Amino acid sequence: MTTPIRLLLADDHPVVRAGLRAVLDAEPDFQVVAEAATAERAVALAATGGFDVVLMDLQFGAGMHGSRATAAITAEADAPRVLILTTYDSDADILAAVEAGATGYLLKDAPPEELAAAVRTAAGGRSALAPAVAHRLMDRMRTPAQALTKRELEVLQLVGEGLSNLQISKKLFLSQATVKSHLVHIYAKLGVDSRTSAVAAATARRLIRR
Repeated sequence: MTTPIRLLLADDHPVVRAGLRAVLDAEPDFQVVAEAATAERAVALAATGGFDVVLMDLQFGAGMHGSRATAAITAEADAPRVLILTTYDSDADILAAVEAGATGYLLKDAPPEELAAAVRTAAGGRSALAPAVAHRLMDRMRTPAQALTKRELEVLQLVGEGLSNLQISKKLFLSQATVKSHLVHIYAKLGVDSRTSAVAAATARRLIRR
């Protein structure tokens, strides 16, 4: 008998966790070992061992972001694989998760068979990307000069949330001059000349989320 793939479900919505458990428990080679309602709890549970794959949401209310939790989990020795399962498909979210060490990135509207296949792929240490996510990453590789960097996306995401240059500089530990420099590059790449236009263009192209 094969050893089951041991899973940790990390999502702050009980209904979502229940739905995931129902889908995953139907697979004979999966075992849902534990659930976490916060990213902090997911990090603590993952550190105890006993998991092969963590299914990680990105947004946990006011708590730790899923990308930060992913980085904390994957930094440990013999860490489980992390498969992001989210509703967000912006470049900012995807790049942050991949850089944090996520093995896969799937959207919550994926059919059950796609989710099961992604879990098995992640457990095997291979990349498991939703087709739409893979397409966005390929587009970035094809036009690197036009693609916003991860830092530029972080700055623009905060602009979209209404933060001033001073607030952004404090949050990202940058000088205000550096923030302004990033904005100049962002405007040039997006072909705009204002913060409002930059946010509108980036939102339309799903570079950031609103």
